[in-house]
Amino acid sequence: MSSVDTKQARYAPAISGGTVRYDAPILALLGHVVAELLDQAGERVDDPAWVALARHAWEDVPGEIRRTVREFRRHSGPDGVLVLRRLPIGAAHLPPTPMVKGSVQHRPSLPAATLLLFAAGLGDPAAFAAEKSGALVQDVVPVPGQETVQGNVGSVELTFHTENAFHAHRPDYVMLLCLRPDHEGTAELRTSCARRVLPMLTPGARAALGRPEYVTEAPPSFGPAGEGTQHAVLTGDPYDPDWCFDEAATKAVTPDGMAALTELAEVAHRTYTGLLLRPGDLAVVDNRITLHGRSAFTPRYDGRDRWLQRTFAFSDLRRSRDHRPGDGSVLVR
Repeated sequence: MSSVDTKQARYAPAISGGTVRYDAPILALLGHVVAELLDQAGERVDDPAWVALARHAWEDVPGEIRRTVREFRRHSGPDGVLVLRRLPIGAAHLPPTPMVKGSVQHRPSLPAATLLLFAAGLGDPAAFAAEKSGALVQDVVPVPGQETVQGNVGSVELTFHTENAFHAHRPDYVMLLCLRPDHEGTAELRTSCARRVLPMLTPGARAALGRPEYVTEAPPSFGPAGEGTQHAVLTGDPYDPDWCFDEAATKAVTPDGMAALTELAEVAHRTYTGLLLRPGDLAVVDNRITLHGRSAFTPRYDGRDRWLQRTFAFSDLRRSRDHRPGDGSVLVR
């Protein structure tokens, strides 16, 4: 074990994360809170008044669930992912899977209420004006003609990435709620955590990844947003760093940086965790330390394709105040 590994083991705090299944009485109580929140909804999910109601309703969520989320916020565990199984989404009453680019959820629904409720537990929901029209609840669905796109509309393998890695104010958490799996039930959410990968990197790669020798382009969903400024991939505590990396969009500007990215990608692909999500499963990815991606799947475009809904949560919304006119929930730049 290296000196870095030894210090990580010695000073690691209590960890949380993993997969959690609640018993029927707790889920019934949660379902009651979600239903009451939905009863109070206006015409749009993005209404600030309904976001505020979700924030207040979080206090009524069963204590076991609030405790799970609180502990995950404090320390997201060795994999930086929390999966909550069988949450209320009204699966029997879902409409057909959308098939259009830019699909979002503006109308209140049980899945939208569930997402906003848990976003309030993690911090605050927010979105980006350039992506999906700034909607707080966004559909992640395959779109005809977009199969090879490296983004939420594609169905080829989605490579590992930090969500919105190019942006100065990235979400702290990416929430993915499964409404419908793919037909074969084989498409998996893939995650790779810095806490797993770091001990496997060579000292030279670690050093190179800590220098500002990388540039990341905006994803296709943002349109022609261009490149961000030069940045380091690893930042913060060298024994428990944050990272910022998009396998398809982050480029190194030095030879050492290029070699380090190659090594990082190789380790991430060799050690990732695969998660199969079923209806009602909510995956919360700690976007500061965990990359995520998706395996390839074959859509049929028959209204029953894979359908996730996504919401971003920010643990400290104040940091992006100059990007959010009127202290709203949408970052405009």
